[in-house]
Amino acid sequence: MAQPKLPEVWLRGPLPQIPPFLQPVAHALLQAREEVATLMQDFPDELLWERPAGVASVGFHLQHLTGVLDRLFTYARGKALTREQLNTLGTEGKCPEPTCRVQDLVQTFDRQVDIALEQLRHTDEATLTAGRGVGRAQLPSTVLGLLVHAAEHTMRHVGQLSVTSRVLV
Repeated sequence: MAQPKLPEVWLRGPLPQIPPFLQPVAHALLQAREEVATLMQDFPDELLWERPAGVASVGFHLQHLTGVLDRLFTYARGKALTREQLNTLGTEGKCPEPTCRVQDLVQTFDRQVDIALEQLRHTDEATLTAGRGVGRAQLPSTVLGLLVHAAEHTMRHVGQLSVTSRVLV
């Protein structure tokens, strides 16, 4: 018997231990996780780096989803990016191993969502309007601005992933 379809994550109620003002960020990240898992369930490894009509590949989107969460949540903590994070940014869109598997990239994204949720659990709502610099130029943002942008940017790439993966299979 098929499982009943759940409502979207934001309609399932508050998430335990997530501060109230950060619930929408957590809901979006969990929704992204579910959608990525569904989209990639049977996606063939051999199509991972294909770029139909020159658009970004499925592999790029999976790597970027992980990377953008890591980078934006780092800035939200008031930290600069490490050399490793900068190197990872430079390799998005390329297979870092002799072979790349879809499910490995999905699992890496899942772990990054877990790390992000843990940070949300420990984010003091009193810090949400605190200023944070972004990038080498230290462009102005806030803790809340970075966390919301991380959620929004993640969902944007899930949408692009959805279209690209459907064009390829």
